[in-house]
Amino acid sequence: MGAGSKAGGKSEDTSPAEGLSEQERAAVRERASELRTKARRGRGAEKAAADERDVLTKIADMPEPDRALAERVHAIVTTAAPELSPKLWYGQPAYARKGKVVCFFRSGQADGEPYSTFGFTPQADLDNGNGLWPTSYALTEMSEEAEETITALVEQAVR
Repeated sequence: MGAGSKAGGKSEDTSPAEGLSEQERAAVRERASELRTKARRGRGAEKAAADERDVLTKIADMPEPDRALAERVHAIVTTAAPELSPKLWYGQPAYARKGKVVCFFRSGQADGEPYSTFGFTPQADLDNGNGLWPTSYALTEMSEEAEETITALVEQAVR
């Protein structure tokens, strides 16, 4: 949830009668724009190249330190799982298999949070059978240990 989120799913800047916060409405508008763009692009290599350009542009537009984190995440994911395709998802970098997002990066500064997030969707194969597995991580710096963890999780997610 975004900044100011409370238990129950409503953020402080909205009342139950108002529905979505301004940040949530912006994310919905971003997603609608992404879907319109996707419909115009069609399929194939040209679409994939355009999707990756969109992701790289989004990353380049991020303020530091999120830009550096997103650049490293992009390099790690595209190296560890070249079968995943970069694309924007709710206005943020994501990586998909057969059109379905497997993992994603969310800029903390864009979300008004003190940390960025690297996360996974149910499409990721991370269920380890013990009833507890990762779905997202706070990311504040890209240490060697963080790189190793992200690499291992991405490789597991696409097995």
